[in-house]
Amino acid sequence: MFGVLVVSTAEGRPGFLSAFSGMLGGSWEVEGFAPPLFDPSARETFLPEGEAELTELGHRLRELAKDHERAVLDSGASSAQARALDERRAALSRARAERSRALWHRLTWDYDIPNARGGRVPLASLFDPRPVPGGAGECAAPKLLAQAYRQGLKPLALAEFWWGAQPEGGGRVSGAYYPACDSKCRAVLGYMLEGLDVDPAPPLPTAGAARVVHEDAWVLVVDKDAGLASVPGRHAPGRDSVLVRLQARYPELTSAHFLHALDAEVSGLQLIVRDTGTRAALQRQLARGEAEHRHVAWVEGGLSGTEGRIDLPLRGTTSGALESLASRAHGKHAVTDWRVVESHAGRTRVLLWPRTRHELQLRIHTAHPEGLGAPIVGDTRFGSDAGPWRLHAEGLVFTHPRTQARQDFHIPAPF
Repeated sequence: MFGVLVVSTAEGRPGFLSAFSGMLGGSWEVEGFAPPLFDPSARETFLPEGEAELTELGHRLRELAKDHERAVLDSGASSAQARALDERRAALSRARAERSRALWHRLTWDYDIPNARGGRVPLASLFDPRPVPGGAGECAAPKLLAQAYRQGLKPLALAEFWWGAQPEGGGRVSGAYYPACDSKCRAVLGYMLEGLDVDPAPPLPTAGAARVVHEDAWVLVVDKDAGLASVPGRHAPGRDSVLVRLQARYPELTSAHFLHALDAEVSGLQLIVRDTGTRAALQRQLARGEAEHRHVAWVEGGLSGTEGRIDLPLRGTTSGALESLASRAHGKHAVTDWRVVESHAGRTRVLLWPRTRHELQLRIHTAHPEGLGAPIVGDTRFGSDAGPWRLHAEGLVFTHPRTQARQDFHIPAPF
């Protein structure tokens, strides 16, 4: 994101300031743009060591994930072995998340946030006692206001816009203007604008609902609306999401209990396990095709066939162009079955069965030229339609690991 702030001098002469969110070209400071709200040289005294530790923990997590996947697929491996690996991975994941939060918490006390009254506070104090969301204080708007106050200029009008290629998660169109986000910027800008005559903030959007459609001592099945995240970000564990709402009733739950977390833009059914043994058993069912998670979607354009299988290995990264996210030489096994339901007005409605679990799998498999070659409607990262996402997890079928009863849940798509 880039931002422009129209300002005036004490004599009334107009001018403008420019800023970018985060880094530009790998640098926090670029000539002609407002600087960050922290001293980059000061954080170099401790940040590299912390980042190196996180990298090492991430490497160990990936190795444990590989070991666990082999144990799940190996018919000779005992459930105790898979469960032990799962417990080790969960513990290491918690340790890494905690270390990451601690490092970010330390960084947030180095951000110097000014306002129009002449006040100054560290970023962390604006969210205390809640954790500071990742990236807060690094957007263009706070940089612009701080630079204006620093130079004795009066802010008059502010706009932020996206420029360039689509971000990893989509949802941005080059040249389009976007408002400041609520999670990162509301508290920061609320303080920085004190002392200025400004319009009131717009009302907050209403998040979707999450309904528990089945619960027992071992599993929960939840139907969530589009617009509600499954789990919060690691730097903001209290942010509104399915997990945070469930924790009021099930305080023991963590993100590790989600067998599959749906993107915020996706509606439908998701499965939450309440112990490691149940998790290992259900992962084994999914890996062997004994359980299924059926999705329905509208995709852009028509398809040449009526059903088939997409066997397209994925590289395990979410960054980069669409074609770079899949690789038959270097990717990991990824399979999606599909079947056409209907076609209408230049779109095709399809059923999708992900037989493996990879981040962005359905989005890549539908959009990639070696998949369907037809992006999901609403997925602006890989397609062109900027409307609501048309992807819904409508069916969930599995054998209950404890009762051995066959479970079959169905929630029709809202589109």
